Amino acid sequence: GPIERVWSYLTESDKRRKWLAAGDMELKVGAPFELVWRNNELTDPPGKRPDGFGDEHRMQSRIIELDPPHKLAFAWGEKQTGKVAITLQTKGSDVLLTLIHERLPDDRAIRLRIQAGWHGHLDMLVARISGTNPQPYWDTWTRLQKEYDARS
Repeated sequence: GPIERVWSYLTESDKRRKWLAAGDMELKVGAPFELVWRNNELTDPPGKRPDGFGDEHRMQSRIIELDPPHKLAFAWGEKQTGKVAITLQTKGSDVLLTLIHERLPDDRAIRLRIQAGWHGHLDMLVARISGTNPQPYWDTWTRLQKEYDARS
């Protein structure tokens, strides 16, 4: 916390790029924005990048719900048919972050990538906000993908 500090890591490009993806965001319902992932830059060293991932990934998004500093929801995916909703709730001196990603593609491999990705990126957010050193991103992602694969 405070909640406004956590909110800034969701909405400000320079802070968001340290745990997820860069991209300027106008805080207005309906506003388009672009997320730009450069996962090799999240940690030093970045770990071993799995096959099939490039240096950069871009995705067009659009804000669909907004209640600063409590809720941010945006359209997700190439056709923006998915939805990601992030809510923040103050719990004493801490902040509870809840992320719900709806309407995932009906493809197991893609779902595993997304599950491991969100888990790894949220771990990165916790490390950045708490001032601890995160584990190499790609090594964490690879481990998490194997764990999610074993669960399903």
